[in-house]
Amino acid sequence: MRSDPAPAVGETAAVRVPLATIAQEWTRIGVVGFGGPPAHVALLRELCVVRRRWLPAEEFEDAIAATNLLPGPGSTQLAIFSAWRLGGVPGALVGGAGFILPGLAAIIALSAVFLASAPPDVVRGAGAGAGAAVAAVALHAGLGLLAPGWRRDGGARRARWLLWVLLGLVAAATAGPWVVVVLIGCGALEVAARGAWRIDRIGLLAAAPAAAAATGGLGALAWVALKVGALSYGGGFVIIPLMQSDAVDRYGWMTDTAFLNAVALGQVTPGPVVHTVAAVGYAAAGVGGALLAAAVAFAPSFSFILVGARRFDRLRADARVRAFLNGAGPAALGAIVGSAIPLAAALEEGWQWAVLAGAGVALLVPRRGVVATLLLAAAVGVAVALAGGPLPG
Repeated sequence: MRSDPAPAVGETAAVRVPLATIAQEWTRIGVVGFGGPPAHVALLRELCVVRRRWLPAEEFEDAIAATNLLPGPGSTQLAIFSAWRLGGVPGALVGGAGFILPGLAAIIALSAVFLASAPPDVVRGAGAGAGAAVAAVALHAGLGLLAPGWRRDGGARRARWLLWVLLGLVAAATAGPWVVVVLIGCGALEVAARGAWRIDRIGLLAAAPAAAAATGGLGALAWVALKVGALSYGGGFVIIPLMQSDAVDRYGWMTDTAFLNAVALGQVTPGPVVHTVAAVGYAAAGVGGALLAAAVAFAPSFSFILVGARRFDRLRADARVRAFLNGAGPAALGAIVGSAIPLAAALEEGWQWAVLAGAGVALLVPRRGVVATLLLAAAVGVAVALAGGPLPG
């Protein structure tokens, strides 16, 4: 019996999977998907390639490479793409919702507890403990992503790569809401350095929406969420520098302590780290704000797949796209590392610094898991609260 060749990335799937099956399997991954993008990719591969054999291994690997070229949460886009290949547009919508909604519901429920105006001391202690470890988690994530990039680039490109990293680091540590401009600028400069494209129209992408959002309110919340969903390069943790200054300093939706709690909640709930934006939205405007922020943040991922999935092969081959991401990507990694500085500076109590140091050792030396480290840090905070120790305001 003749076997047809596997379809290329973006072509109509040979295997059509019922929507009920997609809903069941993608929701299962959304419920058990703790551990961030590596865990999500592994779960999707085990389902689609190994267990069900819905997709060829080579096509799945090509999809990972293609989604890594897109801004926004890569594992979310991979989940939406895989569902699209098996069920078309309805499959993408059902699968994407199944992957996103369980963690979104969890983080909104936890936000109602941890971001309440007067939570119990035990809850405050758990949040303060977990929040104290967040800077270490950011540093761990950034350093883990920097090493492969350093090995990959060489010569003059390595020098530029290091420059983009340093610019991103400094921007995250000092420039607050202008981080996105630095990321786009580094991408544009890399394109110019390679002679691949004019740069005079790129930097404007950040300025106009930022000005529109300057008035605050729901427009500002939508702009912050859009930055997270459409202008984040280099992994989920780059959302921290994209949000922190706006949420705490510019618009005053939350305190430094509350922001640390929000980032910790995004780590200990299943699904994409981008769910953190829902906690920020909750602080800004309650459940409605959380849903608005999540909808705006995840809309680009659906749009990129539904509009562009058939063009993934051309996207991967486009020298301009690769050059831009070779500039914006390293800057985003530097921003992740740099975000550890304002996160650490937000700590108020001495015992939190001890938790931060312990979390750093746990993550970087024996390489404990992020979720386990945050839960242990939360337990220390609970113990401090029960003992009557000082808690941050």
